Amino acid sequence: MPLTLTFTEGVLPIGEEKQAVAQITEAMLKWHGLAGNKVMTPNITATVHVLPKSATFSGGQEFSGAWVEWKTPSFAFTDREVQQGFFTEATDIIHELSGGKQPKDQIYVNVVHAVDGAWNMNGRAMTNTEIGAAIAQG
Repeated sequence: MPLTLTFTEGVLPIGEEKQAVAQITEAMLKWHGLAGNKVMTPNITATVHVLPKSATFSGGQEFSGAWVEWKTPSFAFTDREVQQGFFTEATDIIHELSGGKQPKDQIYVNVVHAVDGAWNMNGRAMTNTEIGAAIAQG
């Protein structure tokens, strides 16, 4: 499940990006009841993008933002309690790692779902049912 973190330069102190990846990954696993799952944990990957302020915008104007985006199979993040809990926790993680400087209303969290069957694990396309069976093994 790829996690993409995008920050305007200066939102997080240099080096805190790794902590953000670790904490947000842990939160995602926790909210889905998968903490410690040996199948799911290594299948959570992440990329971090740090952009200059001249490349991040709100309302067409330069600003400093933070974006947390997951790409997941369509069964993830479907429970409203999971959505609310994870989104709040992810926002709090970024806010705290920024030293309290990044306003929570400038931290954005979203989820993009894949079409059932269009998810690759272990080198093959898997359906939601197949992924669920693999996760149940871990």
